[in-house]
Formats: sequence, structure tokens, C-alpha cells
Amino acid sequence: MMPTRLFLPFALLGLVVSVPLHGADAKYLPAGQPDALTLLAPPAAPGSPEDQADADTAFRVYSAGTAEQREVAKSESKLTIFHFAPEIGPWFQAGKFPKTEALFKEIEAEAKTVVNNGKDHWQRQRPYNADPARFPGAVEHEGRTSYSYPSGHSTRGTVFAGVLAEIFPEQRDAIFVKGRQIGWYRVIGGVHYPADIYAGRVLGQAIVRELLASPDFQRDLAAAKAEIAAAHPEPVPATAH
Repeated sequence: MMPTRLFLPFALLGLVVSVPLHGADAKYLPAGQPDALTLLAPPAAPGSPEDQADADTAFRVYSAGTAEQREVAKSESKLTIFHFAPEIGPWFQAGKFPKTEALFKEIEAEAKTVVNNGKDHWQRQRPYNADPARFPGAVEHEGRTSYSYPSGHSTRGTVFAGVLAEIFPEQRDAIFVKGRQIGWYRVIGGVHYPADIYAGRVLGQAIVRELLASPDFQRDLAAAKAEIAAAHPEPVPATAH
């Protein structure tokens, strides 16, 4: 039997290693929060009836998608907050709001780490990997592994929408519609299952809750609001959709 004084450091090392790494470098999110592995249910087992139903739905949505919808999905592959410009206003453009862009750059980095903890754990294949014949032309990440559950775009779309709604409350409803659409267009594009999108929305909402509880985030959010107000002092009318 290993002596207690020798065993204890190894036991403590195991505890340290098990803690998600994103807390060490994150500016806003506390260590280990939110944890995709405890917040989300695992995806359906490969080949199970539930998995097949999810795949069949993904196929129907992909097959019914229009060329225009797929083009939108493709254009949002590298998602930024400026994909929300139609809901906010044409003046909301990249390069004009450094504090706002810095805020969302940090948010995106922290959200990606949370998402990737889930992706790397469950390693769910994307639709075009699991059944390439049903999703021709949907391959998005040539030459590297990219897992499906939870959807990073759905998560970030939800997070971006939640934070942008704090900055632009007059456009809140339209912003949230766009945030949901960003996720769903990933199914139309053939790169995700519906369950991936739903999981991303849950994870995104949890990330927003943690962000809003962070004093550092609230300070940087206030700076972004002031920057936006200085550039566009009049409230923007809500966009009709």
C-alpha cells in the first residue's frame, strides 16, 4: 500500500487536473463555470433511435434549405457581432468601436473554451461525417477534426445576442431572433443536428448569466455602452421583422 504522505500529493494532483482550464486565463467567467459536462445532457448514443431521429430531422432541414439560406449560413461561418448589423443599424460596422470589439473578442474566446470542453468530451460526429451521402457539399472544416455537440455557433449566437441586447435594448427582440437564427442556419447548412443547436442555446444562456455576474464584465460592458452612445447618441428604433 502506498504511504499516506506519498498518496496525498497524487490525489491532490488529480483534483487539480480535473478542473477545467478556462478559469485560469478567463477574464470574466469563474473557474469551471459554466461546465458543459454537468449543464448539458450527453448527445444521443450513435446509432440509437434518438440519434437517427435527430439525423433524419437534420437531413430534412438541409434538403429543404434554399440556396439563399445556405449562402447566409456560409457567410456566418466566421461569426462576428457585425452579423447583427441588420438588426442594429448600418452604422454598426467593424473597426469603429474598439472597446466593444475588445469586449466581444474576450467573450468569444471564453465561450469557445467552454464549448470545446463539451465537444472534446462527447466527440459527436457532424452530419456530413456520419453520413456524407445525405449532406453533399456541407463539409466545412477540411483537414481538421471539429465535433458537433454542442454547437459553437449556436452558443456564441446566443451569447452575442444576450450581450448585444444589453447594449441595444430597443432592438432586443430582433437581436434575439437573429441569435436563434444563427444557430438554426447551421442545420440548414448541414453542419449540425438540431440537438446541437438546442444545447448551444442552453449553454449560451448560462454563459450570459455568468458574464452578467462578473464585475469585470460589467465594467467593460459600461465602457462599450458609452462608446456606442458617443458614436450614435440617439436610440435606434426597433427593427420590424
